[in-house]
Amino acid sequence: MAGHARGCSVEFCGGAYRIVSDTTLALRAIDKRFGATTALVTASLTVRRGTLHAVLGENGAGKTTLMRIAFGMLRPDAGTLAIDDRPVSLTSSADAMQHGLGMVHQHFTLVPAMTTAENIALGGHGMFRAREAAARVRSLGEQTGLAVDPDARVSSLGVGAQQRVEILKALAGNARTLILDEPTAVLTPRETEELFRWLRRYVADGGTAVLVTHKLQEALSIADDVTVLRRGANVLTAPAAGLQVDDLVRALTGEDHAEQPLRARAAAARGASVARLVDACARDARGVVRVQAATIECFAGEIVGIAGIEGSGVHELLRLLAGRLTPFAGSAKLPTTVGFVPEDRQRDALVEEFSLTENFCLRGATARTGRISWPAIAEQTGAAMRAHDVRAPSPATLAGALSGGNQQKFVLGRELDAHPALVVAENPVRGLDHLATEQVLRELEHAADAGSAVVLYSGDLDELLPVADRMFVMFAGRLREVPVTRSAVASALVGAS
Repeated sequence: MAGHARGCSVEFCGGAYRIVSDTTLALRAIDKRFGATTALVTASLTVRRGTLHAVLGENGAGKTTLMRIAFGMLRPDAGTLAIDDRPVSLTSSADAMQHGLGMVHQHFTLVPAMTTAENIALGGHGMFRAREAAARVRSLGEQTGLAVDPDARVSSLGVGAQQRVEILKALAGNARTLILDEPTAVLTPRETEELFRWLRRYVADGGTAVLVTHKLQEALSIADDVTVLRRGANVLTAPAAGLQVDDLVRALTGEDHAEQPLRARAAAARGASVARLVDACARDARGVVRVQAATIECFAGEIVGIAGIEGSGVHELLRLLAGRLTPFAGSAKLPTTVGFVPEDRQRDALVEEFSLTENFCLRGATARTGRISWPAIAEQTGAAMRAHDVRAPSPATLAGALSGGNQQKFVLGRELDAHPALVVAENPVRGLDHLATEQVLRELEHAADAGSAVVLYSGDLDELLPVADRMFVMFAGRLREVPVTRSAVASALVGAS
């Protein structure tokens, strides 16, 4: 028999009740280096049982590294880890799961060739039974509001659906303490609300959650406690109830830099036609028609906002515009230079085992001829890194050694460096902190001001509406233009007139 209360638990043992420590997870004085890069410096995190603890930090602050140490994926160079006030030495994620931990990873750990049910069952015990596994997935989807098709192969899913599978996979292990690393980065506002509603129930029922996020209002709206990391060290730990956004910004940056709302973009001076789809149709990886007779024209000097929920065909539309898909009906007229920033940077934009210089060279690789001057490419890479605030020791650094946010900034910098006629940006601020998000949106504005046509997709209307000159919405495979207003876009997203 066991009971739970917020911040503590009671167990019945040996004929009597006893109070169990109110600390479920504690990392103390953690140091971690990767070669010449210092990721963590005496970093600490204490998570109270039955609470939701938010961990904040700018890109490269050490958030993900600290969570990977907590989940047994990395060994610290110094410091201690305790679960339920008992010191532990975790050698793998399997060890962590045995101690009641679960983790939703920012960078997906799914097997693309397997179905969602097979991925969620992977690592379990006993004989795999497909029907039972599918029923388990459906049940978890109903409980959380994050439904997925149990029979769909992961390789056919968009990033938002893959994120839902990651969350369900962690929950399937019956974790008592759940670590979520940027779980809402690619979820729609409605999906985020559903996830948070479930998380509140999970915590109210005695579970514990650690939420890594770069969204300040998100942290304050749901968390009980907040920890802020800056350059690998703790700079703030406090109850969320006593904090304001300005307090978090100050802790994140070390400066009094109040968060400013994005200004509305000035009316674009429309230039020549740059890209055009006429009645274009496209299929997804499974052969399902996702885009039906889409017509859109993009002009130099403007930002075209694209909105659409997962499964609407929006991702296939963006790949038509980027030249990554060929329409099976209709036509696509595209410029010779297209910059494409896909939302899944690790799958579609980077080779993590390559250096940044080698990854920079991938831009336009299909059109490149002759010998490569590596010193010249390295110099270009370094200049782009400085221009786009990519924090890494040098262009020789492996792409996989960068934080997710710095990887994203690198990809954007690489694509914009060539001043392409058309830029297609798919969730380009995924995983970025609030200052970096503003910086990226400004850079896309500058690209438009310099004469590029920019197509911007985001699941967050607060990112789209202030910078878009025109807005299009995908719904059930159909594309239509709508006024640049929240009400018009929101109505179109759910198929309303």
